[in-house]
Amino acid sequence: MSTKPPPSAAPPPVVSEVRYSLPDMLKELQIERAASSFSMEKLDQVEIVKLFKTKAARRAKSQK
Repeated sequence: MSTKPPPSAAPPPVVSEVRYSLPDMLKELQIERAASSFSMEKLDQVEIVKLFKTKAARRAKSQK
């Protein structure tokens, strides 16, 4: 008697290893950091931190 999986069963996923060149990755990262979109992300994060800092300060003053 053979044991075949039911026809609706999906085959198991195949896992493979991918290797990247470190110098190429570092070069790409340097280019991305110099790009304006990455700079805008950093600016947005700074502005968000400022918003939370001002809210925390207001709350602290009102508790006195």
